Amino acid sequence: MRVATHSGSFHADDVFAIAALSLLDDAAPLEVVRTRDPQLLAAADVRVDVGQRDDPAGGDFDHHQRGGAGERPNGIRYASFGLVWREHGARICGGDEIAERIDQVLVQGVDANDTGQTISRSLVDGVAPFTVSHAIAALNPNWDDAPTAADKRQAFDAAVELAAGILRREIAAATSQARAAALVRSAIARAEDPRLIELDRGMPWHRELIPGAPDALFVLYPREDDWGLQAVPRQLGEFANRKDLPESWAGLSDAELAAATGVADARFCHIGRFIAVAGSREGALALARQALDAPGTNV
Repeated sequence: MRVATHSGSFHADDVFAIAALSLLDDAAPLEVVRTRDPQLLAAADVRVDVGQRDDPAGGDFDHHQRGGAGERPNGIRYASFGLVWREHGARICGGDEIAERIDQVLVQGVDANDTGQTISRSLVDGVAPFTVSHAIAALNPNWDDAPTAADKRQAFDAAVELAAGILRREIAAATSQARAAALVRSAIARAEDPRLIELDRGMPWHRELIPGAPDALFVLYPREDDWGLQAVPRQLGEFANRKDLPESWAGLSDAELAAATGVADARFCHIGRFIAVAGSREGALALARQALDAPGTNV
Protein backbone atom coordinates (compact mmCIF):
# COMPACT_ATOMS: atom_id res chain seq x y z
CA MET A 1 0.00 0.00 0.00
CA ARG A 2 1.36 3.39 -1.00
CA VAL A 3 0.66 6.10 1.58
CA ALA A 4 1.33 9.76 0.96
CA THR A 5 1.77 12.45 3.59
CA HIS A 6 3.19 15.95 3.53
CA SER A 7 6.86 16.75 3.33
CA GLY A 8 8.63 19.12 5.73
CA SER A 9 8.49 18.82 9.49
CA PHE A 10 6.52 15.86 10.80
CA HIS A 11 4.19 15.80 13.78
CA ALA A 12 2.68 13.14 16.01
CA ASP A 13 -0.56 13.37 14.01
CA ASP A 14 0.78 12.20 10.65
CA VAL A 15 3.43 9.94 12.20
CA PHE A 16 0.94 8.01 14.34
CA ALA A 17 -1.58 7.83 11.49
CA ILE A 18 1.00 6.09 9.30
CA ALA A 19 2.14 3.91 12.21
CA ALA A 20 -1.48 2.79 12.67
CA LEU A 21 -1.82 1.92 8.98
CA SER A 22 1.34 -0.17 9.25
CA LEU A 23 -0.36 -2.30 11.92
CA LEU A 24 -3.32 -3.34 9.80
CA ASP A 25 -3.50 -7.11 9.81
CA ASP A 26 -3.33 -7.38 6.04
CA ALA A 27 -0.87 -4.56 5.47
CA ALA A 28 2.24 -5.35 3.50
CA PRO A 29 5.15 -3.04 4.29
CA LEU A 30 3.97 0.46 3.51
CA GLU A 31 5.50 2.53 0.77
CA VAL A 32 5.43 6.02 2.29
CA VAL A 33 5.82 9.05 0.07
CA ARG A 34 6.40 12.45 1.67
CA THR A 35 5.38 15.09 -0.83
CA ARG A 36 3.05 17.94 -1.68
CA ASP A 37 3.12 17.20 -5.42
CA PRO A 38 -0.55 16.81 -6.52
CA GLN A 39 0.29 14.08 -9.02
CA LEU A 40 2.21 12.00 -6.48
CA LEU A 41 -0.56 12.47 -3.95
CA ALA A 42 -3.19 11.35 -6.44
CA ALA A 43 -1.17 8.26 -7.29
CA ALA A 44 -1.12 7.06 -3.68
CA ASP A 45 -3.63 4.57 -2.29
CA VAL A 46 -4.02 6.57 0.92
CA ARG A 47 -3.36 10.21 1.76
CA VAL A 48 -2.74 11.21 5.38
CA ASP A 49 -2.72 14.76 6.78
CA VAL A 50 -2.70 16.23 3.30
CA GLY A 51 -5.18 16.79 0.49
CA GLN A 52 -7.93 18.63 2.38
CA ARG A 53 -10.42 15.76 2.18
CA ASP A 54 -11.91 13.36 4.71
CA ASP A 55 -13.10 10.40 2.64
CA PRO A 56 -12.04 7.01 4.05
CA ALA A 57 -13.58 5.14 1.13
CA GLY A 58 -11.41 7.16 -1.24
CA GLY A 59 -8.31 6.85 0.95
CA ASP A 60 -8.29 10.42 2.27
CA PHE A 61 -7.66 11.23 5.94
CA ASP A 62 -7.15 14.96 6.29
CA HIS A 63 -8.59 17.64 8.55
CA HIS A 64 -7.19 20.86 7.08
CA GLN A 65 -10.18 21.56 4.85
CA ARG A 66 -12.55 24.40 5.62
CA GLY A 67 -14.77 23.29 8.50
CA GLY A 68 -12.34 20.57 9.59
CA ALA A 69 -13.25 16.89 9.83
CA GLY A 70 -15.69 16.93 12.70
CA GLU A 71 -15.30 16.32 16.40
CA ARG A 72 -16.03 13.72 19.05
CA PRO A 73 -18.97 14.08 21.44
CA ASN A 74 -16.57 15.51 24.04
CA GLY A 75 -15.55 18.30 21.67
CA ILE A 76 -12.07 17.05 20.74
CA ARG A 77 -11.69 17.60 17.02
CA TYR A 78 -10.45 14.91 14.69
CA ALA A 79 -6.97 15.21 13.25
CA SER A 80 -5.56 12.69 10.80
CA PHE A 81 -4.55 10.17 13.46
CA GLY A 82 -8.08 10.17 14.82
CA LEU A 83 -9.58 9.82 11.35
CA VAL A 84 -7.41 6.80 10.57
CA TRP A 85 -8.13 5.33 13.99
CA ARG A 86 -11.88 5.84 13.64
CA GLU A 87 -11.80 3.91 10.37
CA HIS A 88 -9.29 1.18 11.22
CA GLY A 89 -8.77 1.12 14.99
CA ALA A 90 -11.17 -1.72 15.77
CA ARG A 91 -9.59 -3.86 13.09
CA ILE A 92 -6.09 -3.13 14.36
CA CYS A 93 -7.08 -3.93 17.96
CA GLY A 94 -9.43 -6.81 17.27
CA GLY A 95 -12.50 -5.07 18.67
CA ASP A 96 -14.25 -1.81 19.50
CA GLU A 97 -13.62 -1.87 23.26
CA ILE A 98 -9.82 -1.82 22.99
CA ALA A 99 -9.92 0.65 20.09
CA GLU A 100 -12.02 3.04 22.17
CA ARG A 101 -9.59 2.74 25.06
CA ILE A 102 -6.65 3.60 22.79
CA ASP A 103 -8.61 6.56 21.45
CA GLN A 104 -9.02 7.82 25.01
CA VAL A 105 -5.48 7.33 26.26
CA LEU A 106 -3.49 8.17 23.13
CA VAL A 107 -5.32 9.26 20.00
CA GLN A 108 -7.38 12.10 21.44
CA GLY A 109 -4.36 13.71 23.08
CA VAL A 110 -2.46 13.68 19.79
CA ASP A 111 -5.47 15.03 17.90
CA ALA A 112 -6.05 17.81 20.42
CA ASN A 113 -2.43 18.89 20.23
CA ASP A 114 -2.56 18.99 16.44
CA THR A 115 -5.85 20.88 16.25
CA GLY A 116 -4.83 23.46 18.86
CA GLN A 117 -7.03 22.35 21.75
CA THR A 118 -5.72 22.59 25.31
CA ILE A 119 -6.67 19.56 27.39
CA SER A 120 -4.13 19.92 30.22
CA ARG A 121 -2.46 22.77 32.06
CA SER A 122 0.66 23.01 34.15
CA LEU A 123 0.18 23.45 37.89
CA VAL A 124 3.77 24.64 38.34
CA ASP A 125 5.08 27.83 36.76
CA GLY A 126 7.76 27.16 34.18
CA VAL A 127 7.13 23.41 34.08
CA ALA A 128 4.94 21.91 31.37
CA PRO A 129 3.97 18.29 30.62
CA PHE A 130 6.16 16.54 28.05
CA THR A 131 3.70 14.62 25.91
CA VAL A 132 4.07 11.97 23.24
CA SER A 133 3.46 14.72 20.69
CA HIS A 134 6.53 16.54 22.02
CA ALA A 135 8.55 13.33 21.89
CA ILE A 136 7.72 12.75 18.23
CA ALA A 137 8.34 16.38 17.28
CA ALA A 138 11.73 16.24 19.00
CA LEU A 139 12.89 13.68 16.43
CA ASN A 140 12.79 16.29 13.66
CA PRO A 141 16.22 17.58 12.69
CA ASN A 142 17.05 20.93 14.25
CA TRP A 143 16.76 23.96 12.03
CA ASP A 144 20.52 24.58 12.12
CA ASP A 145 21.60 20.96 11.48
CA ALA A 146 21.56 21.51 7.70
CA PRO A 147 19.96 18.09 7.21
CA THR A 148 20.05 16.36 3.85
CA ALA A 149 16.99 14.73 2.31
CA ALA A 150 18.30 11.40 3.54
CA ASP A 151 18.67 12.78 7.08
CA LYS A 152 15.08 14.00 7.05
CA ARG A 153 13.77 10.68 5.82
CA GLN A 154 15.79 8.76 8.39
CA ALA A 155 14.34 10.94 11.16
CA PHE A 156 10.80 10.44 9.87
CA ASP A 157 11.20 6.67 9.61
CA ALA A 158 12.57 6.56 13.16
CA ALA A 159 9.55 8.52 14.38
CA VAL A 160 7.12 6.11 12.68
CA GLU A 161 8.95 3.13 14.16
CA LEU A 162 8.74 4.69 17.63
CA ALA A 163 5.03 5.46 17.19
CA ALA A 164 4.28 1.92 16.00
CA GLY A 165 6.04 0.53 19.07
CA ILE A 166 4.03 2.79 21.35
CA LEU A 167 0.81 1.72 19.64
CA ARG A 168 1.64 -1.97 19.95
CA ARG A 169 2.43 -1.58 23.63
CA GLU A 170 -0.70 0.46 24.36
CA ILE A 171 -2.87 -2.08 22.56
CA ALA A 172 -1.30 -4.90 24.57
CA ALA A 173 -1.74 -2.92 27.80
CA ALA A 174 -5.37 -2.08 27.03
CA THR A 175 -6.11 -5.72 26.20
CA SER A 176 -4.52 -6.77 29.49
CA GLN A 177 -6.46 -4.05 31.32
CA ALA A 178 -9.73 -5.38 29.89
CA ARG A 179 -8.93 -8.84 31.25
CA ALA A 180 -8.05 -7.34 34.63
CA ALA A 181 -11.29 -5.34 34.70
CA ALA A 182 -13.36 -8.52 34.59
CA LEU A 183 -11.36 -10.01 37.47
CA VAL A 184 -11.67 -6.82 39.53
CA ARG A 185 -15.44 -6.74 39.03
CA SER A 186 -15.60 -10.34 40.24
CA ALA A 187 -13.53 -9.47 43.32
CA ILE A 188 -15.83 -6.55 44.14
CA ALA A 189 -18.89 -8.80 43.84
CA ARG A 190 -17.53 -11.46 46.20
CA ALA A 191 -16.11 -9.12 48.87
CA GLU A 192 -17.49 -9.88 52.33
CA ASP A 193 -16.67 -6.34 53.48
CA PRO A 194 -17.13 -3.74 50.72
CA ARG A 195 -14.37 -1.67 52.34
CA LEU A 196 -11.75 -4.34 51.59
CA ILE A 197 -11.34 -5.87 48.14
CA GLU A 198 -9.09 -8.92 47.80
CA LEU A 199 -7.56 -9.77 44.44
CA ASP A 200 -6.15 -13.21 43.70
CA ARG A 201 -3.11 -11.75 41.93
CA GLY A 202 -1.45 -8.44 41.28
CA MET A 203 -3.11 -6.57 38.43
CA PRO A 204 -4.12 -3.04 37.40
CA TRP A 205 -7.24 -2.30 39.44
CA HIS A 206 -7.59 1.46 39.77
CA ARG A 207 -9.60 2.19 36.62
CA GLU A 208 -12.26 -0.39 37.42
CA LEU A 209 -12.32 -0.36 41.21
CA ILE A 210 -12.30 3.36 42.01
CA PRO A 211 -15.59 4.12 40.20
CA GLY A 212 -16.98 0.60 40.64
CA ALA A 213 -16.50 0.19 44.40
CA PRO A 214 -17.32 3.53 46.07
CA ASP A 215 -17.07 2.04 49.59
CA ALA A 216 -13.69 0.36 49.08
CA LEU A 217 -10.89 1.74 51.23
CA PHE A 218 -8.14 -0.85 50.76
CA VAL A 219 -7.10 -3.52 48.28
CA LEU A 220 -5.33 -6.72 49.31
CA TYR A 221 -3.31 -8.71 46.78
CA PRO A 222 -0.40 -11.20 46.51
CA ARG A 223 2.96 -10.03 45.23
CA GLU A 224 5.94 -12.14 44.15
CA ASP A 225 6.89 -13.30 47.65
CA ASP A 226 4.65 -11.33 50.01
CA TRP A 227 1.27 -9.57 50.20
CA GLY A 228 0.39 -5.94 49.66
CA LEU A 229 -2.27 -3.76 51.27
CA GLN A 230 -2.91 -0.62 49.27
CA ALA A 231 -5.14 2.38 49.95
CA VAL A 232 -7.75 3.29 47.36
CA PRO A 233 -7.34 6.80 45.90
CA ARG A 234 -10.29 9.17 45.98
CA GLN A 235 -10.24 9.62 42.23
CA LEU A 236 -8.34 8.28 39.26
CA GLY A 237 -5.06 10.11 38.87
CA GLU A 238 -5.06 11.49 42.41
CA PHE A 239 -2.65 10.68 45.21
CA ALA A 240 -5.09 11.50 48.02
CA ASN A 241 -6.68 8.35 49.46
CA ARG A 242 -10.15 7.60 50.73
CA LYS A 243 -8.42 6.54 53.94
CA ASP A 244 -4.71 6.52 54.69
CA LEU A 245 -2.99 3.72 56.52
CA PRO A 246 -2.45 4.53 60.24
CA GLU A 247 -0.07 7.39 60.91
CA SER A 248 1.81 5.35 63.51
CA TRP A 249 2.92 2.92 60.77
CA ALA A 250 4.40 5.53 58.43
CA GLY A 251 7.95 4.72 57.37
CA LEU A 252 8.31 1.67 59.63
CA SER A 253 9.69 -1.67 58.46
CA ASP A 254 10.40 -5.16 59.75
CA ALA A 255 10.77 -5.35 63.56
CA GLU A 256 9.59 -1.78 64.11
CA LEU A 257 6.41 -2.30 62.08
CA ALA A 258 5.83 -5.71 63.66
CA ALA A 259 6.08 -4.13 67.12
CA ALA A 260 3.75 -1.26 66.18
CA THR A 261 1.10 -3.55 64.69
CA GLY A 262 1.50 -6.82 66.53
CA VAL A 263 1.72 -8.57 63.14
CA ALA A 264 4.79 -10.78 63.20
CA ASP A 265 5.48 -10.78 59.46
CA ALA A 266 4.71 -7.09 58.84
CA ARG A 267 7.48 -5.88 56.57
CA PHE A 268 6.99 -2.31 55.45
CA CYS A 269 4.70 0.72 55.40
CA HIS A 270 5.44 3.56 53.02
CA ILE A 271 5.90 6.94 54.64
CA GLY A 272 3.14 8.18 52.35
CA ARG A 273 0.77 5.71 54.07
CA PHE A 274 -0.64 4.31 50.85
CA ILE A 275 0.87 0.82 50.91
CA ALA A 276 1.93 -1.72 53.51
CA VAL A 277 3.43 -5.17 53.02
CA ALA A 278 3.32 -8.38 55.03
CA GLY A 279 4.91 -11.75 54.42
CA SER A 280 1.63 -13.68 54.28
CA ARG A 281 -2.03 -13.27 53.43
CA GLU A 282 -2.91 -13.67 57.11
CA GLY A 283 -0.48 -10.92 58.05
CA ALA A 284 -1.81 -8.58 55.37
CA LEU A 285 -5.39 -9.29 56.48
CA ALA A 286 -4.44 -8.45 60.07
CA LEU A 287 -2.98 -5.15 58.89
CA ALA A 288 -6.13 -4.50 56.85
CA ARG A 289 -8.43 -5.03 59.84
CA GLN A 290 -6.37 -2.61 61.91
CA ALA A 291 -6.35 -0.03 59.12
CA LEU A 292 -10.12 -0.30 58.70
CA ASP A 293 -10.73 0.18 62.42
CA ALA A 294 -8.14 2.94 62.93
CA PRO A 295 -9.28 6.54 63.41
CA GLY A 296 -9.29 8.57 60.27
CA THR A 297 -11.55 10.49 57.93
CA ASN A 298 -13.03 8.43 55.14
CA VAL A 299 -13.81 10.30 51.95
